[in-house]
Amino acid sequence: MTENERLEILAKAKDFFAEKIAKNHIKNTKKLSNLKNFNINPFLDLYLANFLTGNSNPISIAKALIYPRVLGTSITTSFGSHFQHFCSYVLPGFASGISGIDIEFDDQIDGNRKYCQTKAGPNTINKDDVETIVGHFNSLRNIARVNHLKIGINDLIIGVLYGTPQELSNHYQRLNHQYPVIVGRDFWHRLTGSNSFYFDLISSIVETVNEVDGSELLEDIIKSLAKEIQKRGY
Repeated sequence: MTENERLEILAKAKDFFAEKIAKNHIKNTKKLSNLKNFNINPFLDLYLANFLTGNSNPISIAKALIYPRVLGTSITTSFGSHFQHFCSYVLPGFASGISGIDIEFDDQIDGNRKYCQTKAGPNTINKDDVETIVGHFNSLRNIARVNHLKIGINDLIIGVLYGTPQELSNHYQRLNHQYPVIVGRDFWHRLTGSNSFYFDLISSIVETVNEVDGSELLEDIIKSLAKEIQKRGY
């Protein structure tokens, strides 16, 4: 892969994060100004508010409700729901036409053609996913055998975009006994030929992060929610 091709991936990753992740995060945050978007547990939420700030006034309750959604489930869900778009937008030149395979590429380390299912992170599959992935790969091996195509077992891989081998869930580890799970730095190295590309990718996305400041929005949402909480008498 050329340096220009690597730079193009970095630029597209930055655009993806700004357009799909950051904008949707802001959009979803704005929705949280209405108390109906929460399932209120007056016992637990009062406790959490006090645990967080030392008191359980409406502002503190609003913070206890907002922070987990905005800093946890909201952004995590957004990234997960747009993951396939990430692959099609950032890595369009590697798209595969084979059922069950997301991308194909020539491994920049061993030179072999790789047939890859991409996954977002080290905890993003469940037990059923393992069986599905193995089924897809086994089917492709059978087709290759019938058509006298050379596809080694190590050429059918699961590419995990971020994380480390030590962070892989038990499902991934079980899968790794049958087909290689290539994660984080190693995956991007094999794809691009650059050992530092994974960190370049993180740095590129950090540039987008530095351009986003949601602190004022968050403060406004908390105040709005606190007014509703006060009306409810919590």
